[in-house]
Amino acid sequence: MASAVPIVDYLVLDGDPHLEANECTACGARYFDRRNACANPDCGGGDFRRVPVAPTGEVRAFTIVSHAAPGIPVPFVAAVIDCDGTSVRANVINVDPDPAHLSLGMKVRLATYPLGTDSAGTEAVGFGFEPISN
Repeated sequence: MASAVPIVDYLVLDGDPHLEANECTACGARYFDRRNACANPDCGGGDFRRVPVAPTGEVRAFTIVSHAAPGIPVPFVAAVIDCDGTSVRANVINVDPDPAHLSLGMKVRLATYPLGTDSAGTEAVGFGFEPISN
């Protein structure tokens, strides 16, 4: 069986796929990439712990992208998702990129998808959020 690698280090594929954030131990601010210090101006702490991010959330803002760099298929939906207090910037996938199919407050869940496979059979895996059917 081929192996799979996440496209970003904060996407965890073991067990149920989920995101993990670096949480400041002093103030609780969360970041997805490595930090040397907390960006909260009232904090500046330097200690972080990895914490899981809720796999479901609500769309807080979105835009339908119709122009992108060469090779990027358009249109697609870029969004900010509130996952139980953690903001995640991600694409909304498995939905028509049309305002009739999107709304603020829409309930979504984390979903992974293959991006491609290299010559050794290793699959790159990306993530987005898909609407939760009612």
